[in-house]
Amino acid sequence: MKAELRALTSVRGIAAWLVVLYHIRLSIAGLPASAEAVLAKGYLAVDFFFLLSGFVIWLSWAERVRGGAVAEFLRRRIARIWPLHLAMLGFGLLLALLLLATGRPAPQFPLAELPLHIGLLQNWGFTDALAWNDPAWSISCELGAYLLFPLLVLAVDWRRVPTPAILAAITALLALLHMVFALQGAATLGDQIPRLGLIRCILEFACGTAVCALWLRWQARPRIPALVAMLAGATLLGGWAMGLPETLAVPAAFAALLCALALTAGRPGNPLEGRVLHYLGEVSYATYLGHFLLWYAFKLALVRDADAVGPALIALYLALVLASSAALYHWIERPAQRRINGLSFRRSQVPSPGSR
Repeated sequence: MKAELRALTSVRGIAAWLVVLYHIRLSIAGLPASAEAVLAKGYLAVDFFFLLSGFVIWLSWAERVRGGAVAEFLRRRIARIWPLHLAMLGFGLLLALLLLATGRPAPQFPLAELPLHIGLLQNWGFTDALAWNDPAWSISCELGAYLLFPLLVLAVDWRRVPTPAILAAITALLALLHMVFALQGAATLGDQIPRLGLIRCILEFACGTAVCALWLRWQARPRIPALVAMLAGATLLGGWAMGLPETLAVPAAFAALLCALALTAGRPGNPLEGRVLHYLGEVSYATYLGHFLLWYAFKLALVRDADAVGPALIALYLALVLASSAALYHWIERPAQRRINGLSFRRSQVPSPGSR
């Protein structure tokens, strides 16, 4: 049994809220151009999610999958992601029917693609645009990573790989990611999501498993590795600001910073260990998956000018996101997860240290 890394759970919550602000940034009246430019990069939080997912799933499941618990792993991952996804699709369907019933177009909700979304296959190359609940594209890609995870565990045992070789593998994975995007003419990680999102997820997820292997190796004496990782992450982000390609610098920086965060987790005085941030991390999947369609409905009901939403309405929307995140987590996500996990394998539940 692995203890939870509370700091990673908290960072997950912060990342989810960056995605929320990314999606509403163009509607915030009076938002300074500098702030809009920062929020415009909020989609990069998804890349941190992919790395973090690989990290915590390797930590929680590598040994058990190696021992034969493949079916249990897949069932628990489906229990984690699918029920809330279905609930949000149901909400999207209600919105689509409302629009159609009132004679308004519903291009966001193509009914012909609904079966793909139900099966979480929408971002496997079958569509050419995001639809329904846009953020769920990354959950579709995560499903692909989960299906490949047992093969990765069988192919690579990071415990037996020398540290320089692990670092070389991380470098190779990130270089391959950059090359794929460059060959497709994609300048940013947010380009061509229907075509490149799956490979983006799989390579970053695999990189996250290797970062976890480094953490397991360095956690007994974390001070120097944490400092080196933090400096590497900051240097890479600085290089990105100076012109390094986003598709190379940002995933590498996030991998280094993830390692540093994990190595410093649990230290006294770490603000990421606090109760409020930790709770935001606990409900972050509901925040991430629920906010987009809530914003769509919010604009339909209350917003006259979607390009200039005042501070009072923005504050109301953000409060609704927080309230709905808690409600979805406690009333749908966790009960459904417990029920599915209780169908079989009635052993103690596997903890998810910082996992999404």
